[in-house]
Amino acid sequence: MARTARSFWVTAAGRAEIREEELRAPREGEVLVRALASGVSRGTERLVFEGRVPASEQATMRCPFQVGDFGTAVKYGYAMVGEVLEGAPDLVGRHVFCLHPHQDRFVVPREAVVPLPPSLPPRRAVLAANVETAVNALWDAAVRIGDRVTVIGAGVVGAACATLAGGIPGVDLEVVDVDATKESALGSLGLRLVAPAEARGERDVVIHASGTPAGLALALSIAGFEALVVELSWYGDAQVPVPLGEGFHSRRLTLQSSQVGHVAAARRARRERRDRLALALELLASEPRLDALLTGTCPLEALPSVMPELARGRPGLFCHVVTYPPAMDGPVTR
Repeated sequence: MARTARSFWVTAAGRAEIREEELRAPREGEVLVRALASGVSRGTERLVFEGRVPASEQATMRCPFQVGDFGTAVKYGYAMVGEVLEGAPDLVGRHVFCLHPHQDRFVVPREAVVPLPPSLPPRRAVLAANVETAVNALWDAAVRIGDRVTVIGAGVVGAACATLAGGIPGVDLEVVDVDATKESALGSLGLRLVAPAEARGERDVVIHASGTPAGLALALSIAGFEALVVELSWYGDAQVPVPLGEGFHSRRLTLQSSQVGHVAAARRARRERRDRLALALELLASEPRLDALLTGTCPLEALPSVMPELARGRPGLFCHVVTYPPAMDGPVTR
């Protein structure tokens, strides 16, 4: 009997739909996974949804099980949690994370899935890709005991960076964002939110994740002498002015890009991507407060109508969770 799967497709800039496709049985070395929940990574998926992936980066930005090409109809996403139904006997019945687009059933090689720690709820596990990015950023940033650290941009990645950095002894941590409605959620993570005008200077490390030129300019302005500014934002095809005048040279600042596609150089000789993802899952299992970053829910069928709102953004928005019947279906919450 033929099996089918339903998945989310961006069909044109600002337009999306749910498509049905035939699903083959798993072959040797593959597993069939039933989706439980997936997360919308707003920064990157917004650029994909709006058709703003530049031609020069289209090969780099492909996700592992993407179908189609940017600029045409494309199935995209990389924050999927599911249950293995068939395939490897040691994985059947286990909850796993996979870098897969939003789809209710899918077949992948068994090495493409990473089992969740038993104590990690599937809903929280959709944050794994974001926490993995935060781990990489902190490896790049090399935050030390007692450092004065500022994170600019309290989205999911910025909040995850701040939460992890806050666990380093003696760190003087500040989180900067223009959205004051995030204060409660960040407070539950033990983080202090300040407005850009209140950001303190002379910082040892500044992690920028706001995705705005103003945020990057602020990051450079509050960095202390010979400080490090780690740039996590990806701007797609936008041209971004970088203020390299004023005190950039006299303060001998370093502007360091950080991107999750490669393991940070400081750990690349001893860590594989799978190691980094497994670490992110362990960190999520030990930090239930990160549930505060799950701020919206809709079933897969509603995602095409919800995505335009997610792309525009709204106050208090962190990670939107897509659910799949029957295990985790539910009403749309925005």
